[in-house]
Amino acid sequence: MSKNLYHCLGVSKNSSDSEIKSAYRKLARKYHPDINQNNEEASNKFKEISSAYDILGDKVKKAKYDNGEIDDQGKQTGYGASGFGGGGNPFGGGNPFGGAAGGFDFSSIFGEDVFSSGGNPFGNRQPRPKKGEDVKHVISVEFVDACLGTEKKLNLSSGKSINVKVPAGSLDGQTLRLKEQGFLGSYGAKSGDALITIKVKKHKYFERDGNNIILHLPISLKEAILGAKITIPTLTGKVAMKIPTYSNSGDKIRLKGKGVKSGDQYIILEVMTPSEKDKSLEKAIEKLPDEDVRNF
Repeated sequence: MSKNLYHCLGVSKNSSDSEIKSAYRKLARKYHPDINQNNEEASNKFKEISSAYDILGDKVKKAKYDNGEIDDQGKQTGYGASGFGGGGNPFGGGNPFGGAAGGFDFSSIFGEDVFSSGGNPFGNRQPRPKKGEDVKHVISVEFVDACLGTEKKLNLSSGKSINVKVPAGSLDGQTLRLKEQGFLGSYGAKSGDALITIKVKKHKYFERDGNNIILHLPISLKEAILGAKITIPTLTGKVAMKIPTYSNSGDKIRLKGKGVKSGDQYIILEVMTPSEKDKSLEKAIEKLPDEDVRNF
């Protein structure tokens, strides 16, 4: 008994391609054998909707199906929607070979078993395996986690829940391809892939230059002149660092191995003058000798 493929997917003949695709995805997730193990009814239903989408999801096949050129199995009917009259009989209601309608023995032409359960004069066309579609997602990752690597749980639109391993050193906009984590394939074909785009959040004070980490460090005038030992943040925690005497803005201090992977961390000093007036400081500075610090 022939089936109405549109009814199989729960859509109408006027449904758009996207509506047909959406209906198929929803039903495929519901009846897929991996989810309904040892459930013959669900397995048969999955085959039915996959067979329907194999035709309705293909514009050429869909047009032929709508015109009556192929049946619900994708087999050619031998005539189109206009037909030849006579209820789909290309010879009309009569029989060109004489005798009662339908009384001619076609096996005399095609062979005695060609119209048996295993025979088909047009070839036994089975739906071809079709790889599942890819799914695309964006995940937001903290700056430090992107540098050091992390793992995040993600619920995909395909219905799967996966753990995404974000590699150490991941960059903003980088895309991870997770094989066969997308939509399920049909008729034994592989599932699609999951394409995960990484969005790295900006950090409050860290910047990244390749595998190096940059930290702009404000220091007081006193620390710049007399030197100091202060505690600063790194990707892996706080460390103590010494400020050399008579430091200037723009001076760099390197912390080896404190960057991304084999990179370093660079501390760029920024000397800050007092925010409030200090008469004693002004008098002390007035006593300093004049110094030519410009080269223009």
